Amino acid sequence: MLKRAIIVGASSGMGEALARRLAREGYKVGLVARRQEELDRIAGEINGSGAPRAFTAAHDVTDTQGARDCFDALVQRLDGLDALIYTAGVMPPVGAEEFDPAKDRSIVEVNVIGAMTWLDLGAERFQIQGAGTLVGVGSVAGDRGRRGQPAYAASKAALHTFMEALRNRLATKGVQVLTIKPGPTHTPMTADIEKMPMAIDADQSADGIFRAMARGADTAYVPIQWLPIMAVIKSIPSVVFRRMPLD
Repeated sequence: MLKRAIIVGASSGMGEALARRLAREGYKVGLVARRQEELDRIAGEINGSGAPRAFTAAHDVTDTQGARDCFDALVQRLDGLDALIYTAGVMPPVGAEEFDPAKDRSIVEVNVIGAMTWLDLGAERFQIQGAGTLVGVGSVAGDRGRRGQPAYAASKAALHTFMEALRNRLATKGVQVLTIKPGPTHTPMTADIEKMPMAIDADQSADGIFRAMARGADTAYVPIQWLPIMAVIKSIPSVVFRRMPLD
């Protein structure tokens, strides 16, 4: 049966790679991001000369009032919905002033409020239809409060907790709620970061996300090698952890 998915943050990086992967797997995909020209490029490459399988909607996730209209329009164009994946995210550039409330607000608006808005829309629909998959792309950075980029780490920790709450709420409704915790990934957002241990590319991340969706996982580290690494890191007492040179 043909499946249909909305990917929020689909104009580059993991979102673009995942949109292409899902389309190859036979999905119809709704692509959401701010940059219409990039969405049109990606949709054109997915659709080629065949019947449309990719549909676009330009939307800024900080516009929470406009999210429902965007969501409803895409669901109508897709003729239903089976999965909603939130990949949109921002992090401060290297060298940014850390103690900056405006920067912190922008991170929370995209990484937390935008995610909650769209995931709530998907949850509401899937609860009624008794089926569906919700995916929130977080980060291993959300597992501990490292000294570097505290607002970004806190935003991902908030997303992880929100996803767990949705999972518990929807556990008896036939809805899969999947939290993805990627390690360092080569995307435009991380282009100015010099040191990224065990970094993978966006296509590899998309593959890991797709496989986690297919097996019905609740939480997935991408790649899987981060699972034991983060288990160790989470077990380190705070009094020791704060002395470790982990930015």
